[in-house]
Amino acid sequence: MNVFSAFKASIEKEIESLVSSGELPEGTDASRISVELPRDPEHGDLSTNAAMVLAKPAGLKPRDLAETIAARLMSIESVKSAEVAGPGFINLRLADDFWYRQLVTILESGTEYGQGNLGKDRAVNVEYVSANPTGPLHVGHARGSVVGDVLASLLAKAGFAVTREYYINDAGGQVDVLARSAFLRYREALGEDIGDIPEGLYPGDYLKPVGQALMAQHGDKWRNSEESEWLPDVREFSVTAMLDLIRDDLGALGIQHDLFSSERALVEGGAVDKVMETLEADDLLYVGTLEPPKGKLPDDWEERPQTLFKASEYGDDTDRPVRKSDGSWTYFASDLAYHQDKYRRGFPTMIDVWGADHGGYVKRVAAGIKALTGDKGALDVKLCQMVRLLENGEPAKMSKRSGTFVTLRDLVDAVGKDVVRFIMLTRKNDAPLDFDLVKVREQSRDNPVFYVQYAHARCHSVAKMAQEEFPGADFSVTGLVGADLSRLTDSDELALIRVLAAWPRMIEGAAEAHEPHRLAFYLYDLAASFHGLWSKAREEPGLRFVIAEDQELTRGRMALVRAVQTVIASGLGVMGVTPVDELRE
Repeated sequence: MNVFSAFKASIEKEIESLVSSGELPEGTDASRISVELPRDPEHGDLSTNAAMVLAKPAGLKPRDLAETIAARLMSIESVKSAEVAGPGFINLRLADDFWYRQLVTILESGTEYGQGNLGKDRAVNVEYVSANPTGPLHVGHARGSVVGDVLASLLAKAGFAVTREYYINDAGGQVDVLARSAFLRYREALGEDIGDIPEGLYPGDYLKPVGQALMAQHGDKWRNSEESEWLPDVREFSVTAMLDLIRDDLGALGIQHDLFSSERALVEGGAVDKVMETLEADDLLYVGTLEPPKGKLPDDWEERPQTLFKASEYGDDTDRPVRKSDGSWTYFASDLAYHQDKYRRGFPTMIDVWGADHGGYVKRVAAGIKALTGDKGALDVKLCQMVRLLENGEPAKMSKRSGTFVTLRDLVDAVGKDVVRFIMLTRKNDAPLDFDLVKVREQSRDNPVFYVQYAHARCHSVAKMAQEEFPGADFSVTGLVGADLSRLTDSDELALIRVLAAWPRMIEGAAEAHEPHRLAFYLYDLAASFHGLWSKAREEPGLRFVIAEDQELTRGRMALVRAVQTVIASGLGVMGVTPVDELRE
């Protein structure tokens, strides 16, 4: 149950009654009403702006309308008080029984708690990683991989039908460079001394096994062949090998895509031609000359006519080339075909996770989607800033099997997938992220992954203590549903229940905003509330979770502990992180 949505619905019902009684005019729009937490917890449990947004259209004073609404809200079950504050906010205090019922709901739902129907099974495509298939993934890819994967899980938790997709950029010149680099390693496998890797080719040792595999399969058939003879076969072989490597790296991070789409297949299937025909039929293409870039001109820039798409008519800063002067399609043209293909496959909502260096590319793709879908397709691009790898605050020194960069696999091998996944969500995707290999291993409050996992492990430890104290009692999640929760009267116990009850709303809000980092923030706050209650009990023994002389009180508090454990496990599950029952040095 989303407490906030439920009370918003109750308030809207009371507004309808006010309209029916003539106290509010016909056509009163209640869509802008919100229910939030009060800024100051002392002001109550919930706060609504209902009177603030409805007063002006109704020709009433906000506080007067607030008093009228507040009186009606007192009739809602569980509302203990409804007080008008400030210019017309209404603060609600809810009966303790209401919060106890939320605790029971958590215990009954288990880790499914928070599963919602916001998405109503609407199709959403989340495309992420999509690195060029020319080598292993690096640390920067790790961030986009986690952001995309957890966003997909978050949307699924909120009731969307999600497809995880990887777009293979296998139609550009970079895959020819890959083939030439692999062919060099093939010659090396045949026993040739290839010397230094020529500039412009990929130097990483990861291509040595590819060269050896080529030799094992083809022998020396290409030793003296012209490039035109071996390039197509070596290119296909190398791309397949790189995709296997990428899938293996992603698997180490706990990521699996539902679909891999090939740019080459789109191009060779005529998809780009068909898109251009559509744009031309809609009079959205013309031959023109782009203005020179602002600032210093690139050495290779020349004024030349190109086929341009009228992107500026759909929100872009300028029109964009889709065909070069040599007649070949631009990468942008292929991208338009790819996104139209996604739309035609049944995905009006498309989310792309890109690196921050693609920021200037967002408007043109969004403009193309608007033009090709009649403004029915929606694109949200999540740009991920770079990750700075540190070791005690200094740039980290790790092996670079790629030849030039630290790989995603190096990072996972160094600290584990759970740490990587959690830490990548401790900042919003568009903010830079420092990943300190030493600090992520610290067992302190400053290390969020430890702090949250410690809360889960502490819950498990408390359950063991309770079982040892009362051997015959049932302290399982289901066994505690009937516990006497009225014994939970301390203000911090009730505050912790309120944090737990906010989980469904957090899921909906994060899903609507496409912001998976909110999961990490929420779990940290939940862990802090739980650890705070634990610390308080050390000063006040009567608040301890296990009270030797009072089994019923212990059962009530164990219900709270098990609920905390359940919600943390639910949250970590969405994040793709395995909750632990015990932490070791």
